Amino acid sequence: MTNVTDQDRVLIFDTTLRDGEQSPGATMTHAEKLEIAELLDEMGVDIIEAGFPIASEGDFKAVSEIAERSQNSRICGLARANFADIDRCWEAIKHAGKNRIHTFIGTSPLHRAIPNLTMDEMADKIHETVSHARNLCENVQWSPMDATRTEWDYLCRVIEIAIKAGATTINIPDTVGYTAPVESADLIKRLIETVPGADEVVFATHCHNDLGMATANSLAAVAGGARQIECTINGLGERAGNTALEEVVMALRTRNDIMPWHTGIDTTKIMHISRRVATVAGFPVQFNKAIVGKNAFAHESGIHQDGMLKNRENFEIMRPEDIGLSGTSLPLGKHSGRAALRDKLETLGFEVGDNQLKDIFVRFKDLADRKKEVFDDDLIALMSQDDEADDRLQLVSMKVTCGTGGQAESTVELEVDGKDIVATEHGDGPVDATFKAVRRIYPNTARLQLYQVHAVTEGTDAQATVSVRLEEDGMIATGQSANTDTVVASAKAYIHALNRLIMRREKAGPGADTREISYKDLT
Repeated sequence: MTNVTDQDRVLIFDTTLRDGEQSPGATMTHAEKLEIAELLDEMGVDIIEAGFPIASEGDFKAVSEIAERSQNSRICGLARANFADIDRCWEAIKHAGKNRIHTFIGTSPLHRAIPNLTMDEMADKIHETVSHARNLCENVQWSPMDATRTEWDYLCRVIEIAIKAGATTINIPDTVGYTAPVESADLIKRLIETVPGADEVVFATHCHNDLGMATANSLAAVAGGARQIECTINGLGERAGNTALEEVVMALRTRNDIMPWHTGIDTTKIMHISRRVATVAGFPVQFNKAIVGKNAFAHESGIHQDGMLKNRENFEIMRPEDIGLSGTSLPLGKHSGRAALRDKLETLGFEVGDNQLKDIFVRFKDLADRKKEVFDDDLIALMSQDDEADDRLQLVSMKVTCGTGGQAESTVELEVDGKDIVATEHGDGPVDATFKAVRRIYPNTARLQLYQVHAVTEGTDAQATVSVRLEEDGMIATGQSANTDTVVASAKAYIHALNRLIMRREKAGPGADTREISYKDLT
């Protein structure tokens, strides 16, 4: 692109590791956070919000290590409007080559009531805390949480205070996904025109998808003058999620004729990181999800297929290759070798090292022995299975028998902390009996919130991908597994979710409050 100016550039602020991880059950391990941060850094994300350093010791360590490892991206940490949060945030990010403190406070009438602050008291707190953050870090972002439901005059007042106190980026959050695109564009435009000093800072937009308009609201905000979009991979986030990075990036690229702005994202890396985030977060991508869904580049109807054969542009406005997708689905078989497997994985967007390839090849051969052909989606499911070597609970074997009346008997053998334990239970079907057997071996009070099965490919030998979500004492964890045997996949997904609950419980420590961090320390 020629004659590009700073006004044409839209910064991408990714909050997958902070806001995305706040999705119920989406907690990632330390190693997973480091891996996702590295992928974000490599794909050209401008700012990575690596976490909420004061939320836990684990969050602090993850943000600190991401800050030390970052090569290109600016590393940001979140802090509430108090000195303790801001100091802890600075300690975590200070070793990054480029860093940022992001501090916030809720400014709408509803959110002002939470810390019980008057308008004047909150204005003073904003001045004090933003000034403190700027004294530590040259790059400070400030957010008036629930900005889209904050009174206009007060919103202008506190933004002016934050700018005078040293904020370099002003983020306008649509915290509850309430606004509409026409309002989003108008709000940013009016703020830039009205607030003194607004032309000296970057305005950002942070949209939630409660009404399905996060992407539209973010792009409208850019049209209104915002030059930073806050987003997550796959739209991961609280409730209905956040603006999806892949959607805004590809919209700006595809419709540059009417949206003449650009990002620095290497779009060919989108599919790989999308699949990796889906795996580590335990949140499968819906088939018809824009850009990264399984069906995004699939054409089944005769008219569409005929049109595609004549000219791809008849029914595709983007090329699969632009997001790192091969665009083909050529099956492998049990006679395929390592080189063919590696090549296929690379065309699917997976980069694997030699040691990882050895492990995957063993699992691939096992699958190929059970299936006539191994398709692209089978390999994607295979890559989505986590390494279980360090899990407290591991499935050793299982045997299920079913009667004609629906009753089933399941005998399960688990390795629990290195010790093999066997239990047999009866249930209303094989999955119910299996879950009961697991609970007999490892007693728990976790409640099953979600049990979902879908076939990865067609045919009676298709792999089944099972997703399980468990809740226990306010903690939520998800598990996912794929197998040609649906009951085995179900058992592994259930055990995976249990292992994540165990990890979260151990991470929180005895007697810890596992609820989300709140406003309690604001005043």
